[in-house]
Amino acid sequence: MFILDSLLVGGLRFVFDKIASAVDTELNDDTALREQLLAAQMRVELGEMSQQEFGEIEAEILARLREIRDRRQGGGPASFSPEDYRITGIDATFEGDEHAK
Repeated sequence: MFILDSLLVGGLRFVFDKIASAVDTELNDDTALREQLLAAQMRVELGEMSQQEFGEIEAEILARLREIRDRRQGGGPASFSPEDYRITGIDATFEGDEHAK
């Protein structure tokens, strides 16, 4: 009975360790935030969003990026500004009527 219990606990511990590791990785991954910032910039350039709306989204994303950086660096003071990030490219696809054939 003791062996069965220790195997069960060991298996659960392994699963929970993997879940904790995945959550930690997701929490500290800034890739999705950078993609959101690029998408918002593209929407501004296409005229789908005003500069004011972009400013609000940008401020929120930069605040979240600061939090990630602080977690990575151990909680030091953050001083990100919009000038710290530059959009260097964007991937776009278009599927119009000519692709439907």
